[in-house]
Amino acid sequence: MNASEIPDLNSLPALNEIWQQTTEWCPTEIQQFQLQSLYTAVITANKTLNLTRITEPEEFWEKHLWDSLRGVGDLIQNSTPLQVIDIGTGAGFPGLPLAIARTDWQLTLVDSTAKKIGFVESIASEIGLKNVRSLVSRIEELGQDRQHRHQSDLALIRAVASANVCAEYALPLVKLGGTAILYRGNWTEAETESLELAVAKLGGEIAKIDRFTTPISNSIRHCIWLRKAADTHPYYPRAVGIPNLKPL
Repeated sequence: MNASEIPDLNSLPALNEIWQQTTEWCPTEIQQFQLQSLYTAVITANKTLNLTRITEPEEFWEKHLWDSLRGVGDLIQNSTPLQVIDIGTGAGFPGLPLAIARTDWQLTLVDSTAKKIGFVESIASEIGLKNVRSLVSRIEELGQDRQHRHQSDLALIRAVASANVCAEYALPLVKLGGTAILYRGNWTEAETESLELAVAKLGGEIAKIDRFTTPISNSIRHCIWLRKAADTHPYYPRAVGIPNLKPL
């Protein structure tokens, strides 16, 4: 193998056919460049910020980029611009890939760690995302803030806590008729029963359980869609730390 044949291990696979088949969306050249820039930035910052354990290009594509977009299902094709909040965004997932795919969506990315939000702000500016704002906040406090409570069309929460805790974090931020999506791995009927009881207290209901398989590793994923059917009682979310300590 000569030098020109050595693959660049820092290059993301394009996989446009998989994008199209699984999401009915496909990145433009500019969007592919932005996704590549996001990947490069995460891998570079990971050396000091410990953003992710997923660093290989193909795995990163599947578990961070593809997973972020597939999680919102057919909303990625929705013609209506949405106000979206990404809770516990970490290195910017799912918020940043969605901001790249849907420039007409307004995304607020929230995390309690200032260094992670600093990274998100830096990369969003670097790749020219005008539809992203970021906040350093504990989500229990944000959920009681009148500027954010009941304001989002869509709340996304991925790998943050148990499903019942995620519901308490997300539903107070969603407006009536809006949706919260909980990104999960495996899912059981017992979890559904427990979650139904929790979301009823929060003014929500389980709208659907979206089960799908990842296209490369064939892993099972679930996204739990919660519909906001009534205003959340002012008691929720409870004070910082309480939802995790005493889940609904």
